[in-house]
Amino acid sequence: MFFGLVALLLVGLGSASVQIVPGATITTAGTNQHMQAHGGGIVEVSGTYYLIGENKLNGSAFQSINCYSSTDLVSWTFVNKVLTLQASGDLGPNRVVERPHVMFNEKTGKWVMWMHIDSSSYGEARAGVATSSSVCGSYTYLGASKPLGFQSRDMNVFKGELDTDGTGYLLTEDRANGLRIDKLSDDYLSVESATHLYAQDYEAPALYKSGDTYFMFASHESGWDPNDNIYCTATNLSGPWSAWATFATSGSKTFSSQTSAVVSINGVVIYMGDRWESKNLMTSTYVWLPLTISGTTAKLTNEVNWVLDIAGGKWSAGPDETAPEAEASTNTISGGAKEQSCSGCSGTSDVGYIGGSAGGTLTFPSISSTVATTTTIRIKYINGDSTQRYANVLVNGVAYVVAFLPTTGSTPGTSTLTVPLKSGSGNVIEFEAYNGGWGPDIDRLMVPVS
Repeated sequence: MFFGLVALLLVGLGSASVQIVPGATITTAGTNQHMQAHGGGIVEVSGTYYLIGENKLNGSAFQSINCYSSTDLVSWTFVNKVLTLQASGDLGPNRVVERPHVMFNEKTGKWVMWMHIDSSSYGEARAGVATSSSVCGSYTYLGASKPLGFQSRDMNVFKGELDTDGTGYLLTEDRANGLRIDKLSDDYLSVESATHLYAQDYEAPALYKSGDTYFMFASHESGWDPNDNIYCTATNLSGPWSAWATFATSGSKTFSSQTSAVVSINGVVIYMGDRWESKNLMTSTYVWLPLTISGTTAKLTNEVNWVLDIAGGKWSAGPDETAPEAEASTNTISGGAKEQSCSGCSGTSDVGYIGGSAGGTLTFPSISSTVATTTTIRIKYINGDSTQRYANVLVNGVAYVVAFLPTTGSTPGTSTLTVPLKSGSGNVIEFEAYNGGWGPDIDRLMVPVS
């Protein structure tokens, strides 16, 4: 009921400028935790977008494959654990289940998921398959094998719907031989034949078609560490393929991410990457950026935040922002909360001890917006714990739970909060305890002007 009411409020306000913020904590409705859907991709069903990916909440071993839904790719709701931990077998304890990707098979009416299945030592290198009658329903696991007898690790799927034939393909990393494109059977449940082999040591494949040109995106092999990802092109999946080239700024390591998927959202091509944090995988974030495709060229530029206009099929850079500081004299710091030194923070100070036993609070009494709008506020914060912290954030009296991932040293992280603001300077934003726990240290807010 609460989330339905919020949704109505959001729809009722004009001039919305909700923003995608690469690398930020994404608090999901239904869990109040950072979204756990790593290594996955987005599919659309009847105007709703679904993200299916790996749950890394408690480390690298398999816990579940999660599904989330959204209508704007900014606010996400947990829907279901579509595959769950079993007592034994491929989906049992201490197993590897990675890179889940799904596509719909019109002939069988089933959603088909392919995923990397392995032991904790990565010695099996198999491809698993599962099916469901609905995209976010519970999937039935059918087993795993080595496609055509070859190894299979990082993977993806591609559907030839743009070719109008619906042929399914499995993209898979064969460590001994190279990156493979394999044709699937009509029901998508098995590999039928080899289509192409790239005889290079690349992983994390993602295939996209623009006009008559296929784009294969991939990553070099560097473990959990990012690298300058690459792409090549062809007019036929069996080749010949062009030479590989980088598509993001050279030396940026694909803006500290690794390819997970490339998708089109009503004509806006989006690069989906994972910013892996190997020492604490649940803190890994998502780097989603608009990808410019022109002829046979792909180019990715970095954006701090950006606005996706799904209905209009276009995107724009994020709006101008104000940056009210937490320690500003106009704010109210009460209870046990207090200003403290933070060398990496703006102004070298932040406000800590929010929440806790003393009930510390921080209030910004005069947040401005030039119009009444729903927008995305970026919260710059510090969390020195190894687990998430949480805060109740009241915006004009309405409470929202926000999660804050652990940060490193004195470098602030970013959490997002998408909320309606009133026109004028009378918006009030207050941080307080959630369930009596400690909130993060707040550095400042980044608030869109309009």
